[in-house]
Amino acid sequence: MGPAWLWLLGAGVLASVHCQPFPAHGDKSPGVPQPPGHKLAEPAPAYHKVAPAYHKVAPTITSFALRLYKQLAAHTPGNILFSPVGLSSALALLALGAQGDTQPEILEGLGFNLTETSSADIHQGFQRLLHTLNLPSPKLELKVGNSLFLDKQLKPQQHFLDSVKELYGALAFSANFTDAATTGRQINEFVRKQTYGQVADCFQELGHNTHTVFLNYIFFKAKWKHPFDGYQTRKQERFSADERTVLRVPMMQQREMHRFLYDQQVACTVLQIEYSGNALLLLVLPDPGKMRQAEAALQPETLRRWGQRFQPSLLDLHLPRFSISGTYNLEEILPQIGVTNIFDLGADFSRITGQFNSSISRVSHKVVVDMNEKGTEVGAASGLLSQPSALNTTSAPCAHFNRPFLMLLWEVTTQSLLFLGKVVNPAAG
Repeated sequence: MGPAWLWLLGAGVLASVHCQPFPAHGDKSPGVPQPPGHKLAEPAPAYHKVAPAYHKVAPTITSFALRLYKQLAAHTPGNILFSPVGLSSALALLALGAQGDTQPEILEGLGFNLTETSSADIHQGFQRLLHTLNLPSPKLELKVGNSLFLDKQLKPQQHFLDSVKELYGALAFSANFTDAATTGRQINEFVRKQTYGQVADCFQELGHNTHTVFLNYIFFKAKWKHPFDGYQTRKQERFSADERTVLRVPMMQQREMHRFLYDQQVACTVLQIEYSGNALLLLVLPDPGKMRQAEAALQPETLRRWGQRFQPSLLDLHLPRFSISGTYNLEEILPQIGVTNIFDLGADFSRITGQFNSSISRVSHKVVVDMNEKGTEVGAASGLLSQPSALNTTSAPCAHFNRPFLMLLWEVTTQSLLFLGKVVNPAAG
């Protein structure tokens, strides 16, 4: 048999559709330090003083996301949207099938220091992260999953199949890749069902030499803690996509208590919007002409600095209702952040089938977000941050998102970054 070419696909969706509660996949771990500006959860019970295993992976996922975002921003003029949790967990799962230099390159490309954190601890961290994210919640619907499609002629190693199922909840399916068109439709249909119809046509084509597909999908739905009144939405508000392009978009409005700040150093307004469930949205609105400055400032220490300075205040908020998506083939982007050898013929994925000669031919990632009035159905020196004014019943600061902005969506318990993006055209679909 010739080279076993593999695809690695990540699919994610934030959608405004009804779906059934998800089954539990594990026990809830105690709370951890929260995303920027969020109040800490109740202290962990005394009988469990060991930090949850996902502490070892969540910060690295965030750093990986910010590095990847900057590469995407350098090559993408319009909207950007991807799932750091989805993509990083798919790559970590792939590392389970790698040996030799290929395995450490994947994990180090994600940003892990293998002299400080062993590969076993990394995989255990992802296991606990995925289990915790998949726990049912009455106020938030979140589903993260992995699957493998292996050509029926392959004989996968049982140890590999057991490991990916135990650590990543991944099920393996036999597929006929000699009929690439039919198999592609079957995988697209599988993704469509897992994301409740929101992510479709991930695979435009499968090469005749494709033998394995790794699939990751993520679904998120939550309501705002303070919903917008649909009657207040203005249908044709101006949105300046760039210096020469002005769009007309639906603009949601509310006057409500929110945690926010103005960062003079970065020249941006930073707003935190809470969901009724265990998630929050961080919006970054650069001053006109300052998007590149804000993107350059996207660092873990910047997020921590903002988290320490948020103050609650009444805010006059204008936020576009939008639906955007992001679709990427990352084989040109990942090598720029250190993940290179998986695309070489010398890559060693022999833990999957026992065959050495295999490599990754495509890394595809697609995410859809729909944000509306009900919700989303997907440090510095002192003095650099200007605090919002105190509560005033007659007037309030205004945050008018009428130009491109950044969005970071967090799951609170695990402090994990579910989605990261930039909204340049709210009506791009």
